Amino acid sequence: MVPQGAPLQMKTCLLILVVTVTAAFAQSDPSMLVSTDWLARHLEDKSLVILHVGSRQDYDAGHIPGARLLTLADISINSDRGLWLELPPVEALEKAFGKVGVGDDTRIVVYPGTDSVQSATRVWFTLDYLGLGARASLLDGGLAAWKVEARRLTTDAPRVEPRQFVAHARPELVVDADWVRAHLNDGGVQLLDARTPEFYSGASAGNMPRAGHIPGARNVPFSSVLDEHRRLKPAGALRDMMHAGGGKRPGLTISYCHIGQQATVLYFVARYLGMTARLYDGSFQDWSRRAELPVQTAAGTR
Repeated sequence: MVPQGAPLQMKTCLLILVVTVTAAFAQSDPSMLVSTDWLARHLEDKSLVILHVGSRQDYDAGHIPGARLLTLADISINSDRGLWLELPPVEALEKAFGKVGVGDDTRIVVYPGTDSVQSATRVWFTLDYLGLGARASLLDGGLAAWKVEARRLTTDAPRVEPRQFVAHARPELVVDADWVRAHLNDGGVQLLDARTPEFYSGASAGNMPRAGHIPGARNVPFSSVLDEHRRLKPAGALRDMMHAGGGKRPGLTISYCHIGQQATVLYFVARYLGMTARLYDGSFQDWSRRAELPVQTAAGTR
């Protein structure tokens, strides 16, 4: 509260402080995350496409009414260098999403068919890469939250009319090993490792050629941004994790994991918080196989 009779200069400074603090905590994009209540109210919207990300088995066991099945195999390839879960050509992605009814005017909600939130965020990242991020949302809590609330499920698959749309691809959202290596000492770039601690430390190689992490990377396990119900934690807690304990906001956030799936959870969170984010899609499967690139473990760098 400003004291009565305080000088104009003091009042002005306090006003600037309030505006600054308010702006700092108003950067999350609520449209990227929808609740089960919101989805239940919009199930009949003609422009809405709901994507159940999972397998035919969990889809057939029961899905949200109107949801269409999308598997990660539908929107990814294994590269000729042996890398898993890589982005295919844009034309293939246009066809894959068009097949499940995504068009130029579509509103999209994505949810995981199991507890694998990283599968749904991988789809959201792919939509963002295609220029559809502003019209795509993640269902907070996923199918598990829908089931806990005893909302209606169905085993019926909707009739889907294939659509055509023109992607506005954003290749700048993906970085490669050469880009990461060139920015290892860039103070404006933070590198986040989304894997669990045993892989980050090097205690386990996780079937990768070498154990450890990219030098300078900070460990933010993908599961740490979720609460016990697998919903996103409050924005303030997320900022603390993504901004190095509430420190200086980085200019650019790069996330990676094993193969580029868990890292999309951190990518989603960064975008949700209004941060500039990129994905190292090749991730540690790419970095660890390149003998010329340094790897850091709890014992040091090699």
